[in-house]
Amino acid sequence: MSFIQIDSRHTAEPQEPSRSQSRRLPPWFKVRLQTGPDYHDIRNTMDRLKLHTICEEARCPNVWECWNARTATFLILGDICTRRCHYCSVATGRPHAVDHEEPLRVAEAIHALNLRHAVITSVNRDELEDGGASVFAETIRHIRRLIPSCTIEVLIPDFEGHEAALAAVAAERPDILNHNIETVRRLFPSIRPQGKYQRSIELLGRAKQMGMTTKSGLIVGMGETTDEAREVMRDLRSVECDIMTIGQYLQPTKEHLAVARFYHPDEFAALKEEGLALGFRHVESGPLVRSSYHAEQQVSGR
Repeated sequence: MSFIQIDSRHTAEPQEPSRSQSRRLPPWFKVRLQTGPDYHDIRNTMDRLKLHTICEEARCPNVWECWNARTATFLILGDICTRRCHYCSVATGRPHAVDHEEPLRVAEAIHALNLRHAVITSVNRDELEDGGASVFAETIRHIRRLIPSCTIEVLIPDFEGHEAALAAVAAERPDILNHNIETVRRLFPSIRPQGKYQRSIELLGRAKQMGMTTKSGLIVGMGETTDEAREVMRDLRSVECDIMTIGQYLQPTKEHLAVARFYHPDEFAALKEEGLALGFRHVESGPLVRSSYHAEQQVSGR
């Protein structure tokens, strides 16, 4: 095994996002690079069943830790997104036709890997009438049929606000329904130009009304202030969101949005305390936290 640690330099105060700026990682970023039987088992299973993971497509820094712990987040509906968010490394373009055998292959992979908890997400498929909701629903049904003991979290797109699409997923009763807010209200138009902040908040509110345990995630360091981050937490709690993740933005390539600043671990700890005080039942907050980080632990206590 090995460790990655890159020297730090002083970071400036928050500012508007740009692509011209790059920053070194501060010293608290340390990622263990370790492969082993579990890591290779997941990789081989994904390759054999021709499946994608967001772990790879989004260049998640936790892939070694999670795969060695036999956890992975399945990416359905292909690996090409119809949206271009300026922080995300997933490919953008014209997606391929929907693979209607994919839901069964996802369930077969979960069965083969003997997973206790599965996280299912997708690219945006705005060209589809239901945004891919029926494929989410079919995937849940196959998992429940093959591995009834496995708990399921879905991380869904906004489905362009279509309530029928959300209802189709909620009808299958996933254990957690996640939709990431990602950034603050002010930065939404520039960072997520094809999304809408209020639409995302309202989707989570409707999901709660449908009886879902709800979850959302915020990425910090893209130009927001800490007061704006706190506003996101309050907005999520206003629709009774149950679980929140908060992590540091890392620029995936030089073509993507540059890091505005790095939050210190103490700031993440403070945000966690504030979130719990607001009423979230669970807040996962830290520099390397991503939406699915320690996801299995978040199912308990529903």
